[in-house]
Amino acid sequence: MKAQRITVSLTCTECQSRNYPITKRREQKLEMKKFCKTCGKHTLHRDAK
Repeated sequence: MKAQRITVSLTCTECQSRNYPITKRREQKLEMKKFCKTCGKHTLHRDAK
């Protein structure tokens, strides 16, 4: 059976702004370092609905 994919946005852990809409598998948790336009630096981003 194919895994179901959903659309979420990555949220900056420092300023809480939502950036980078992505698709992921439902059971998967994501954390990655991305550039935040609001902070102006690379920060850790986590998935949020």
